[in-house]
Amino acid sequence: MTLDPIALLQDLIRCPSVTPTEAGALDVLETALTRLGFIATRLRFEGDGSYPVDNLFATRAAGGPDAGPHLLFNGHTDVVPPGDAALWKHDPFGAEIVDGVLYGRGAVDMKSGIAAFVAALADAPANGRISLAITNDEEADGINGTAKILEWAKAAGHRFDFAIVGEPSATAKVGDSIKIGRRGSLNGRISVTGIQGHVAYPHKARNPLPVAAALVGSLSGTLDDGSEHFPASNLEFTSFDVGNPVTNVIPAAATLRFNVRYNDRWTPESLEEAIREGIESTDDEGCRIGFEVVGVPSRSFLSPLSGGVDVLAQVIAERTGTRPELSTGGGTSDARFVAQYCPVVELGLPGPTMHKADECVPVADVLALRDLYAAFIGRYFGSAA
Repeated sequence: MTLDPIALLQDLIRCPSVTPTEAGALDVLETALTRLGFIATRLRFEGDGSYPVDNLFATRAAGGPDAGPHLLFNGHTDVVPPGDAALWKHDPFGAEIVDGVLYGRGAVDMKSGIAAFVAALADAPANGRISLAITNDEEADGINGTAKILEWAKAAGHRFDFAIVGEPSATAKVGDSIKIGRRGSLNGRISVTGIQGHVAYPHKARNPLPVAAALVGSLSGTLDDGSEHFPASNLEFTSFDVGNPVTNVIPAAATLRFNVRYNDRWTPESLEEAIREGIESTDDEGCRIGFEVVGVPSRSFLSPLSGGVDVLAQVIAERTGTRPELSTGGGTSDARFVAQYCPVVELGLPGPTMHKADECVPVADVLALRDLYAAFIGRYFGSAA
């Protein structure tokens, strides 16, 4: 049977699935996948300081657990809010097609990737063991989504050999770049506590701001010169808060927040140690300095360049005439969770309009992405691409 990726994408976009509201998007996918012979399981996870999330795991384990490699597709149906409706010329949830371009929130990030790989599964070899892990929580907390789906799948006996995440990965055209790894991410908070006082009597106070400013100066910027496959690690301060609305009071405390994007030369543990050493080397001028890591850091990862990565690159080269760039740039994605279970790449569309008003995608790009997925699936399971 065949499955139209454009019609499927329109159905998905018409579901206003702003995190964490699923809004029927998983129903659309469950119906499509069931028609293709997949067994779908709905999974709802909650707790760990976050909101409840609806997820979907679907599998077609042809031939049983020992029947060959197991391919996983991962993606998210949740989208960021559309923002000011006045900035949109097209209904953000209307899925309107104008001059060969499909408009709507999620058109690029990343309902298009899901529609393309689900449609590609219609042509998958009958002997292929294939599963999908779809969450509605990637754009926000990411706590009760992909990470917990994969924990559940492992407990249920599923083992994966290679995975593709349908996130936007291309730069200018479909297939020109695939992401084979990502830098890690660590959030931190530094507090500098002094003594509040009147600005006319600074000797009776202890101003935390010079100390905080010195910390920003000493810790900011690049931490290394990069590694073989990754750019340099960088620490960027994102806020400097004192909560002081007046000009005649020296504040009692300042709070700094920062994020580090780091390569494979670091672990969260070694990075935290280096930051603490940098803090300890700064003159506290009699103030008290506190530091804590906020949340759970995501680790950097790099998939092996052999196996599935090489097969995918070969297929793209044959289909497009150019071997794709193997990239590790950009921010984080749910690939960081998948990487704990098997090698993973990100293959999706160019993303110039993602998260913007009038987010849109050329219909031809979705069809091209579907064809790349289908060709890879066929080659991966040993049939003619």
